[in-house]
Amino acid sequence: MPLTQGYWFPSKRRGWGWGWPVRWQGWVALVVLVGLVWTDAAFFHPAVHPVAFGSILAVLVTGFTIVCWMKGEPTRWRWERD
Repeated sequence: MPLTQGYWFPSKRRGWGWGWPVRWQGWVALVVLVGLVWTDAAFFHPAVHPVAFGSILAVLVTGFTIVCWMKGEPTRWRWERD
């Protein structure tokens, strides 16, 4: 995928979804996600506050999925021979 298309995340070669970021904006989004998940785990330890941790994690993953959907290459199910 050429970088000139402006996608932050390419679609996966097999299966459904997106691969590793190909633009700096995608890398920033991924680093922010990891930092927020780490912060979530630091403040709401999964063993002590499993509902709070899981709820916040679900919101973070949903938000990141929306970013991938908006800024990623359109995805579809891809078989090995596509």
